[in-house]
Amino acid sequence: MLLRMRVQNFAIISDLSLDFAQGLNVFSGETGAGKSIVIEALGFVLGARGDVSVIKDGADKMSVTASFSSQDLPAELRKEFQIAADVFTLKRELDRKGKSKAAVDGRTVTVTALARLGRALVDFHGQHEHQSLLHSSVHLALLDKFAKHDALVNKTQEAYRQWQAAQAQLNAARMSEQEREQLLDMSRYQLKEIEDVHPTADEDFQLEQTLPKMKHAGRLLEMAQEAYYELYAAEDSATSRAGKALKDLQSMAELDENLSALAQDLNSALLTLEDAASTLGSYKDDINLEPDALDRMLERHEKIKRLKAKYGPEIADVLEKADHLREQIDQLEHGEEREQDLEAEVERAKGRLLTLAQELHEKRMQAAQKLSARITEEIRPLGFNAIHFSVAVEMDEENLGPSGADKVEFLFSPNPGQALRPLKNIASGGEISRVMLGLKTVLAPTVPVMVFDEVDAGIGGETGNLVGQKLHDAAQGRQVLCVTHLAQVAARADQNFHVSKKASKTATDVSISPLSGDALTAEIARMLGGQADKHSAAFSHAEELLKNAKRLS
Repeated sequence: MLLRMRVQNFAIISDLSLDFAQGLNVFSGETGAGKSIVIEALGFVLGARGDVSVIKDGADKMSVTASFSSQDLPAELRKEFQIAADVFTLKRELDRKGKSKAAVDGRTVTVTALARLGRALVDFHGQHEHQSLLHSSVHLALLDKFAKHDALVNKTQEAYRQWQAAQAQLNAARMSEQEREQLLDMSRYQLKEIEDVHPTADEDFQLEQTLPKMKHAGRLLEMAQEAYYELYAAEDSATSRAGKALKDLQSMAELDENLSALAQDLNSALLTLEDAASTLGSYKDDINLEPDALDRMLERHEKIKRLKAKYGPEIADVLEKADHLREQIDQLEHGEEREQDLEAEVERAKGRLLTLAQELHEKRMQAAQKLSARITEEIRPLGFNAIHFSVAVEMDEENLGPSGADKVEFLFSPNPGQALRPLKNIASGGEISRVMLGLKTVLAPTVPVMVFDEVDAGIGGETGNLVGQKLHDAAQGRQVLCVTHLAQVAARADQNFHVSKKASKTATDVSISPLSGDALTAEIARMLGGQADKHSAAFSHAEELLKNAKRLS
């Protein structure tokens, strides 16, 4: 569960703090008020790509902090990120130079690690994500996510990689001598370029942590020496004075036992002081004032930066490229003499891939039937009279790929007597939104937080009531954040937020306030298209809508 979020200098938000509730949290406000910015900020702190153009005008950096309950986090992630408390905090910053910092409970982590943690916490559905349902390439991934046969998919991907590698070796063996030498020269050059630098995993991250210390080494050493002297080295140091005070207090405790606890506390404090002094002593001894050390480190950082630009974007990609080049060089140097063996290996690898693809196809067929039934069950109450939803799986052995040989297509018939056809050929925007809501409800049952940014696009009236009910149901046992323009959805919220934009001649800012009582009723009345006045028909309608929502909860 998301407990609290603070957003600073993000887009048109200067400094904003929000506390969230369990259940359905709804954001409403006029078009263009900045409702979706909160969702974008949450995505940013959970590892989404940051853009310096989003930093608020006049600010040097933007930052987002989010606190979550750890109870729903998988044990392996709690262990990996050293999360022991019931609540943990994520923070991410981005400055105008494009430098990003990320931390979990104050411990620095990579943005990649932050994104992995984010995927276990929150499932996002953006304003335009439902359009992805129009592309059949997405359907296969959604079916596999529902089926949860990741191990078999990974084995199939590995079998495909082996088949492609064997085919590449065979192709290399069949090259002309001139082609082989040209490719060998290029591969050797690229491998030498990487090996000359010899980067190690996460070295760039370590350099970025160390460089600031190197740049300020002289000042740090001076301050560390002074602090160490005051703590430990001086004749009248803090540890010396504390030690003398402890001896006096221990003598007093022999005469008055009520002072024993105080003596123990002072003893603990003295031990802490001594530990701090020892750590500080090691720190100052490790500071490197060698004149060329910083230059060497900066040069090293620049070399790694160039490698990442050419073969990256990350060091892991550079190292993977080096491994690939070594394999390719070996294939080119020895491939010709092994052509017959390679032909046999290609056939064996293809056979293994076909076997796994067939097994995967059978499991997908079983999962498709279950997913079709679940989706139909979820979206039938959302205003469809005779919904028919089906997941079609077709295997094509001539079209083998890393995911096997299946083509998956979502078929849809919203009306009686209407034949099943691909979703992209028949569904309206409102229907797509409802189908996506059903999919999200089925496919993300274990994620503690779900986010819907205008999932109600293109719908209204009674269908809006049904979508509001579905979102309320989805929030039972988890937390849902929803940006909406529909009064029927806002009325079902456990916590309502009103988003407004304030503009002056020199600046624009966003304000977000929790709503309750008459203020909530007035906002519902506005969303209904009426006046917020207590005596207006819209206000009365809003009161009735809220009463009905409370009765249905």
